Amino acid sequence: MAPKKAKKKEVASSNVFSMFEQSQIQEFKEAFTIMDQNRDGFIDKNDLRDTFAALGRLNVGNDELDEMLKEAPGAINFTVFLTMFGEKLKGTDPEETILNAFKIFDPEGKGILRGEEIKYYLMSQADKFTEAEVNQMFTNFPLDVAGNLDYKNLCYVITHGEDKEQE
Repeated sequence: MAPKKAKKKEVASSNVFSMFEQSQIQEFKEAFTIMDQNRDGFIDKNDLRDTFAALGRLNVGNDELDEMLKEAPGAINFTVFLTMFGEKLKGTDPEETILNAFKIFDPEGKGILRGEEIKYYLMSQADKFTEAEVNQMFTNFPLDVAGNLDYKNLCYVITHGEDKEQE
């Protein structure tokens, strides 16, 4: 009888790089590089503070920065950074689910919703948005000249991270 080969320990590992398309990984790498202000390959408290300052927010407290850093299992290198984004995005509903939610308000299936109508629903139903939150959404996803929201493109951006037209 042949001797039994020692079994290798199976380590639970998921390749975080397989969670994203190459273009998304490149965008995350660019974001990481911008945030890694001292270019040491890690994002630390000073990097976060400098990033906030570059965005115009100068009075970020140590407690807030510490809370952000606590979300990571250790030092934040690019792989940890990407894993953290993967975990955050994992909870995003599939594109079809989000589209179906919008289609409730679009029985004709045109792919657009009147801006004023979607604003009303967002501010008056379920988890109510504030006017500032709705305005921020319209800043990021502007209405067309007729005052309509292209919800199909919005869903694509939510689930893929970039505008269809930019691909």
